Amino acid sequence: MNQTAVNPTGAQLKARAEAQRNAVAELLRVSPVADDLAKRFAEAGHSLYLVGGSVRDALLGRLSSDLDFTTDARPEAIQKLVSGWAEAVWDTGIEFGTVGAAKGGVQLEITTFRADVYDRVSRNPDVSFGDTIEGDLVRRDFTVNAMAIELATKTFVDPHGGMDALAARTLDTPATPEESFADDPLRMLRAARFTAQLDFTPADRVVAAMRDMAGELERITAERVQAELSKLMVSAAVRRGLELMVDTGLADIVLPEVPGMSLAMDEHHQHKDVYQHSLTVLDQAIDLETTHEPTSEPDLVLRLAALLHDIGKPATRKFEPGGGVSFHHHEVVGAKMARKRLRALRYPKDVVADVSQLVYLHLRFHGYGKGEWTDSAVRRYVNDAGPLLTRLHKLVRADCTTRNRRKAAALQRTYDDLEARIARIAEEEDLKRVRPDLDGNEIMRILGVEPGPIVGKAWKHLKELRLDRGPLDHDEAVAELHRWAATQGITPPE
Repeated sequence: MNQTAVNPTGAQLKARAEAQRNAVAELLRVSPVADDLAKRFAEAGHSLYLVGGSVRDALLGRLSSDLDFTTDARPEAIQKLVSGWAEAVWDTGIEFGTVGAAKGGVQLEITTFRADVYDRVSRNPDVSFGDTIEGDLVRRDFTVNAMAIELATKTFVDPHGGMDALAARTLDTPATPEESFADDPLRMLRAARFTAQLDFTPADRVVAAMRDMAGELERITAERVQAELSKLMVSAAVRRGLELMVDTGLADIVLPEVPGMSLAMDEHHQHKDVYQHSLTVLDQAIDLETTHEPTSEPDLVLRLAALLHDIGKPATRKFEPGGGVSFHHHEVVGAKMARKRLRALRYPKDVVADVSQLVYLHLRFHGYGKGEWTDSAVRRYVNDAGPLLTRLHKLVRADCTTRNRRKAAALQRTYDDLEARIARIAEEEDLKRVRPDLDGNEIMRILGVEPGPIVGKAWKHLKELRLDRGPLDHDEAVAELHRWAATQGITPPE
C-alpha cells in the first residue's frame, strides 16, 4: 500500500473528498443504468462495483458510455441477472469471468472478482475467481486503475492510493512493478500508452522495471502489441509515449526502426538527427490534422507515416567527399521497411498499403522546384497519391523542420502553389477520376478483340496519354488507339 494512502495530509484529504464528489456527480450522469443494475445485484445478495478505467475517467470528468463493473457474483449468476433486463447480452469473455451487456445506450462489462495466477511464460493466466474487491484491485495494472465505487452506497474503495496518484498524474503499480510486469508484460506498453493518452508520468520504479524487463514483451502476441501501439499513436501526447518506449527499450521490441534512426554524427559529417526530426514531423502532422483540411478523428495512417517516413535513411546513408551525407532512394527502402514492420505487427492490409505508399511518395514534391512541373507531372502526382492526396499534403508540409524561417516559409509557399495548381486542374479535368478517354467496352469494339490482356494494355496506354496531355476528345482518342494497335500488330476491323 502506498504511503500516501496510509498517512494522507490534510490538503490531500480535502482534495480527495472533492475528487470523490466530482466522480460521484459524474457517475450520476449514467446512474439510471448503474443504480438499476446495482439494485438487481443487491436484491440477489451480491455486491457490484464500478471499477478500473471507468472510475479513473469519472475522476477526470471524462466518463464514457462504456462502463466496467466487478462483482462477487459468478459468471452464470451475472448472466441470469442481466438477462431480460439488458437489451443485449454477450458471453464472448465468459471464460475469463466477463459478461457483456447493453442497456439504454450504455455498454457494460461485468466481471467476477479475479484472483488469477500467471505462469509468467505466456500471458495467459490460470483464471480463478476471488471473493473480495481488495484481492481483485491488487492484481490490476496501475493504481489509478485500482479504484472502485461500491454502487449501493457510492463508497470509494482505494487501497493503493490511486486517487493521490491521479492527482499527481503519476503511474505506479499496486504490487511491485516487477511482479506486475512479470504477470503481464503488455502493461509496460500500456504505461507508454497512458503517458501519451492521459499525460501521466511513470514512477521511477516503473521506468526502471520497464528498462530491465523490456525483453519480456516478446512473449506478447503481435495483435495485442499492435492494439496498444495504435491507441498510443492516436493519443494527445504521442511524442511522450514514443520517447518513453525508446528510452526504456520497448521500442527495440515493437518498432526497432524508430530508435534505429538515431544516427551517430561527427563534426565532419553533419546532418539532422533523423530520430528527433521524425518526432518533430509527427508533431507537425498532428497539428495539421486540425489546421489543414481538418479531420474529426486522429489519423492513425498519417501519424504512422510521419513517424516512419525516414526509416530508410540509416540503410541508405552515404558519406560524400567534402563532408556531405546523402540518403539516395531512402523513400523506396523506407516504404519496404514500413510495409514489413506493419505486417509483422498484424496491421490491416489497407493500413499497411496506405502508410507504405505515403512513405514512398513523401519526397516526390521536392522535384517540383519553383513550379517547374508540367501539368502532366501534377496529374501524375495526384494519380499516384489517389485517395491519399490529402494525407500526402499534410505529410509533405509536416516534413519541413528547418529552423531557417525564410526557407520554411518559401517551402510552404511553393506547396501552396502546387495545391492551387491541383485545384485548378481538378476543376477542369476531374483529377480524382483520371481514366482513359475510352472504356474497356469501347476498346474491344474498336479493336475487335475479346476480353483479355490486350484490352488491359490498351487501357493503360490511353491512361498514360490522359495523364500526359489531359482529356482527349473522342475522335482523337480513337486515333491514338489505332496508332497504338499498329505498333502491336493488331488490325482493327473496318
